[in-house]
Amino acid sequence: MKRACVIGWPIEHSRSPAIHGYWLAHYGIEGSYTKRAVPVDKIETFLRALDAEGLAGCNVTIPHKEAAFRTADVRDPSAVAVGAANTLWLEKGQLCAANTDTYGYMTYLASKVEDWSRRDAPVAILGAGGAARAIAYGFLEAGVSEIRIFNRSAERAEAMAQDFGPRLRVMQWDQRSRASTEASVLVNTTSVGLKGVGSLEMDFADFHPDCIVSDIVYVPLETPLIREARRHGLRTVDGLGMLLHQAVPGFEKWFGVRPEVTDELYEKIAADIEAA
Repeated sequence: MKRACVIGWPIEHSRSPAIHGYWLAHYGIEGSYTKRAVPVDKIETFLRALDAEGLAGCNVTIPHKEAAFRTADVRDPSAVAVGAANTLWLEKGQLCAANTDTYGYMTYLASKVEDWSRRDAPVAILGAGGAARAIAYGFLEAGVSEIRIFNRSAERAEAMAQDFGPRLRVMQWDQRSRASTEASVLVNTTSVGLKGVGSLEMDFADFHPDCIVSDIVYVPLETPLIREARRHGLRTVDGLGMLLHQAVPGFEKWFGVRPEVTDELYEKIAADIEAA
């Protein structure tokens, strides 16, 4: 029986077992996917023992993504670009790493708004952490000519721009509304709005009517940012789809089947979020 898991510290909040458990049952695969709480000082030891533990690989969440990247023997370009890994698997005795957040975000965006790239306009990203890096990488690969980064810590944003090159422009945090009015896509990658707490205080009054507002926070499904954007008639993309789609490549690596993200799966996880 093939086995995989998700690791983090803490890990109780993870919905990955529900996602992978759904696919295991749907495709009739004899396998298991569980949660494993791994302390920060035990992460490398745990990863080096995956084979001995009988695990084909694992997903990685906070705070282990950078350590997972460092520990891996083989790193996919997606992980190299971000400097972090969220998906690990064993191949020919080597620990391989990828960052599937890029795939997850860009796939869901394209499925929700097929024409998101039809207008030659900047993309605006709020935040400069690992998720911001993964999403910026996706937009650069898609050919976006300019990405504007807004972050409270200018130093972190500048480091990101240095890594990704001249198509990234660092902007002042207090300019996040005014400097995003012509954006084709605005993405929140910060934790503001998680569980409905906090506000990004975006002013959408002068935004281009074709702008798409996206939030990677998925608890709640309608964050304050999404709600405000909808109030101004803008198209929106929630954060749950990214979570579902980023899980696809790992499942295929571990269990040999490329799973489909269906409406039924979305509704199942959405119901679990709303019930929490």
